[in-house]
Amino acid sequence: MAREYDLVIIGGGTGGYVAAIRAAQLGLKTAVVEKEDLGGTCLHKGCIPTKTFLRSAEIYRNAKNAELFGVEISSFHLNLKQMQERKINVINQLHQGIKGLMKKGKIDCYYGTARLLGPSIFSPIAGGTVSVEMNDGSPNEMLLPKYIILATGAKPRPFHGIDFDGKRILNSDQMLDLEELPKSMLIVGGGVIGIEWASCLSDFGVDVTVLEYGDRILPQEDASISKELEKQMKKRGIQIVTNAEIIPSSIEKNIHSVKLIAKVKGEETHYEGEQMLISIGRIGNIENLGLENTEIETESSFIKVNDVYQTKEKHIYAIGDCIGGMQLAHVATSEAIAAVEHIATGKKKTVNYRNIPRCIYSFPEVASIGLTEEEAKNLGADVKIGIFPFQGVGKAVVYGETEGYVKIIADKQTDDLLGVHMIGPDVTNLISEASLAFLLDATPWEIGEAIHPHPSLSEVFYEAALAAEGKAIHF
Repeated sequence: MAREYDLVIIGGGTGGYVAAIRAAQLGLKTAVVEKEDLGGTCLHKGCIPTKTFLRSAEIYRNAKNAELFGVEISSFHLNLKQMQERKINVINQLHQGIKGLMKKGKIDCYYGTARLLGPSIFSPIAGGTVSVEMNDGSPNEMLLPKYIILATGAKPRPFHGIDFDGKRILNSDQMLDLEELPKSMLIVGGGVIGIEWASCLSDFGVDVTVLEYGDRILPQEDASISKELEKQMKKRGIQIVTNAEIIPSSIEKNIHSVKLIAKVKGEETHYEGEQMLISIGRIGNIENLGLENTEIETESSFIKVNDVYQTKEKHIYAIGDCIGGMQLAHVATSEAIAAVEHIATGKKKTVNYRNIPRCIYSFPEVASIGLTEEEAKNLGADVKIGIFPFQGVGKAVVYGETEGYVKIIADKQTDDLLGVHMIGPDVTNLISEASLAFLLDATPWEIGEAIHPHPSLSEVFYEAALAAEGKAIHF
């Protein structure tokens, strides 16, 4: 017997479960179909587990530097098994929390593989019926929703058909299941995922080489920030090779290592590591969804949507990583709420992607929002820039982390805030003030007028705003 719903969400990751909660709040009878575990990539294979490793890396790094703070530690060592256990405990705690939220919202959860059907005896509408092949082997469930949201996420992008064997050649998912640390690691790709793993592994004592095809790491970030991070990572012993064109046919693995050849500025160079991580982006999970039974269009493995996240089938929406764009959990959350509110009220809620903060949890951390300097100038803006280094901030000196700075970009004519770029201690938290400044359309002068506590790391943002006006106090 088919079950009727106002909304069925396919995918229980960050976007999916947030959409379900918001729908329930708005009075919609809602169901979620998830083929694995609620929480999706972010909770089980991405944001949360990688940050548990990065937290362990931070603790280990601080232990190594403890004598600088007058703390003598006679003996300490890494325990990867215990790190893995802590990772699992963190995931389980958060997973139970999400299941509790589903129960609180009276949201039905189906654990299995969903497929959109064409017109059938259940519904004359293409994609009007969702068939669920249940994980437990019970008979297929037939769901009849008025609306559907596809929130199926993404997966690691393959590299020229090379298999991820989980032993020598790994993707970012497989990295989380390491049973022992390698002595050396080749990382193909200098984007966010590659750089976070490079930082983490380096702290653990692994010899890391990053091979980036472009002319700099973190190509989406402000060029000055990318260069500063590269400088800091090289000081820590991480080898970063840019303009590296890997020859796929040269990749050779054996029981001890992986070897490859990369063309660097026209010259072929040999590289070798005990293991290799391929992190060249992600592609949408859109296979076997039954999209061919609908008019839904795709492009480069992502689902095409309009400005309210509707597909070509107006009763079917798509959000999060499966539509491409900024593949971030907080973006999926914003898109989920916008899509659900359009379904429930018909009102259009716009997600302003320029106001989305971006964070990289390396050491040092990187965070940004808005336009880069190059983007602002390309749009014709006459920019003014304020830069303030952490070495001028008392709390950073106390922490012993004075590398890095905050850079504020504003329009000289209008005083509009165009971009904020940070590199240094705790900037993934400090960027929230910049996010609020963008929302409230604050100017550098207004940021500089706000009183910031002393001593605090937040003073760096205040001083950078003053610097944009030529009025920095401590530099």
